[in-house]
Amino acid sequence: MADIIQLLPEYLANQIAAGEVVQRPASAVKELLENAVDAGATQVQLIVKEAGKQLVQVVDNGAGMSPTDARMSLERHATSKIRTTDDLFRIRTLGFRGEALASIAAVAQVELRTKPRDQDTGTLLLIEGSRVTSQEPVACADGTSISVKNLFFNVPARRNFLKSNAVEMRHILDEFQHVALANPQIGFSLFQNDLEVFNLPAGKLGQRIVSVLGNGYKEQLAQVEEETPFLTVRGYIGKPESAKKSRGDQFFFVNNRFIRSAYLNHAVLTAYEGLLPKDTHPFYVLFLELDPKSIDINVHPTKTEIKFEDEKTVYAIVRSAVKQSLGLHNMAPSLDFAGDVNFGAIQPLRLSGNEKNPFDDTYRPDALAAAARAANNLANPRSARAGNADFERPLTPRPTEQAKRELEDFYKSLSRVNLPDVEHEATAAGVSVPKVPLLESLPANLDPETGELLAPPVPEPAPQLPTAEAEPVVAPLVLPGTAATASPELPLRESSTGPGNKVLQLHQQYLLVPVKSGMMLIDQVAARERILFEQYAQALERDVSASQTLLFPRTITFTPQDFAILREVEDALRALGFRFTDFGKYTIAVEGIPADVPARDEKELIEGLIEQFRTGGGPVKLDRREQMARALARRVATSAAGARLSEREMTAIVDKLFACAVPNYTPDGRRTIVMLELSQLQELFGR
Repeated sequence: MADIIQLLPEYLANQIAAGEVVQRPASAVKELLENAVDAGATQVQLIVKEAGKQLVQVVDNGAGMSPTDARMSLERHATSKIRTTDDLFRIRTLGFRGEALASIAAVAQVELRTKPRDQDTGTLLLIEGSRVTSQEPVACADGTSISVKNLFFNVPARRNFLKSNAVEMRHILDEFQHVALANPQIGFSLFQNDLEVFNLPAGKLGQRIVSVLGNGYKEQLAQVEEETPFLTVRGYIGKPESAKKSRGDQFFFVNNRFIRSAYLNHAVLTAYEGLLPKDTHPFYVLFLELDPKSIDINVHPTKTEIKFEDEKTVYAIVRSAVKQSLGLHNMAPSLDFAGDVNFGAIQPLRLSGNEKNPFDDTYRPDALAAAARAANNLANPRSARAGNADFERPLTPRPTEQAKRELEDFYKSLSRVNLPDVEHEATAAGVSVPKVPLLESLPANLDPETGELLAPPVPEPAPQLPTAEAEPVVAPLVLPGTAATASPELPLRESSTGPGNKVLQLHQQYLLVPVKSGMMLIDQVAARERILFEQYAQALERDVSASQTLLFPRTITFTPQDFAILREVEDALRALGFRFTDFGKYTIAVEGIPADVPARDEKELIEGLIEQFRTGGGPVKLDRREQMARALARRVATSAAGARLSEREMTAIVDKLFACAVPNYTPDGRRTIVMLELSQLQELFGR
């Protein structure tokens, strides 16, 4: 039998290794920036063209390399940082594997210029597909400049798998951001297609966070500082009110290396428990310093995942550090143990002493006196008239017209808090006060400023059970095996006013619809999502969608990553009815939103869509427009969760749902309808 095992050629082995190290232009950016930091640079410049497909260039003023070192740096497994096995457990540098430059040079055309500070001339190397085509001395500045041109020029299949420029640029911005935040003592700049995107001077961590993520974080940073013999935690967290719908602004650095850890993220979220609005995520930039022997950084080729020797201790310290910071900055409820806990009896407020004649032309009701009188009367309604001389004072003079109007307004404002003796005092003063019901029963259309009804309230019909007699409402039963898929023969609900066909709402979540074959339960949120999705999908097909213009345009500033996503989905957003224009760096002015989207915070809406687009990728690759239609439908539908619906609204949801092409399921496959057959209902009662 002939021998069949052979050694791979060097160029092919390098290309295979490059598949693990260099997955996209952002991978080359990460490796080159980390090498510049390890070289001791104080200024690093990143230049990209066509999102890195045409050019990725990193220029630093670091230590530089000799001609021999420059040539050796392109060999596989060549590094200046590892000598023995023990060195693997003392690693504090970033690029130590010795594969980065060799892997990049295997799939690109590389130009390397480097010069040490103690030498007069530098070295120029030209490499193409792992083969050095030229090496010669050259005049250049101290440090190193590496240009990576035409990435994957010799592996066209890999190049074809690259995404659009917007997507690839977003990944480059992510890597640049990680290195820039981890090293605030180094100045960084980024140029894209000859346009300056970032110019970050060296400074403190807080300044670097604001420079990278935007001025919106200037007033939202809370410092974290916790030092233990095992672990040191430092950095910044965001105040709860700065929480966003997106998760992008969350950074962990272990020994100055960016990592991703769902375990540590859970520790931070636990510290924020009870302080964040629903479905929002806090901002944090946290640095963890611990002995390199207690972590393993060789878990993943990109080194973004590591293992801790004692995960539980790290979790507890991180959670404690964040919770302590929230308490120190008065962002979490706390008990003041230094204060006196023996509360005395509440003393009544004293009047301000304004004893002027209330009917004098120069009299102005004293707001403080009114507030004090209101508080006293609310606290002691029975003794208000008996113990308050203000109510017993004889009011003999007749008021002037102006004073009467002012006094009328004064008592009208008091009547809104339902003081017991306001009407009595007003009658004695010779003015009339409109009667306002108790606070517990105030109508929804009462103007809180004037106490007047804006418009007659629309009465809501009380839910009626199909039977004539009132019966106790029983919680809905979930029957195993009865959640069958609604059949295509499900009848449309007739728009009849008969009591047997009324749609009922259960727990403000479900709609109960009687039909001939039994009963249907409809999830009102899932049904709205299906209805809205089909509306948006049709609008996208027509490429025309109605838009409601905002009275005042709303400006929204994004992080560079989110702005790149916005550019990526801009066409789909405009087709759905969003109208916006550029308004500065990473800022847009929103002028209109889709016509059927309820009035709400436009910033929250668009940020939520971007987050859903970022995290909505599943095993099935969706068209970008369909993905945006799904995201907007989910966003608008969930905003109305738990709403009490009128009979007309419930009827409209049912009718529109059965007019959909696929009424039984939401776009992502969740059920909208559960059918309970009459026979199943009869079995419950033993028939």
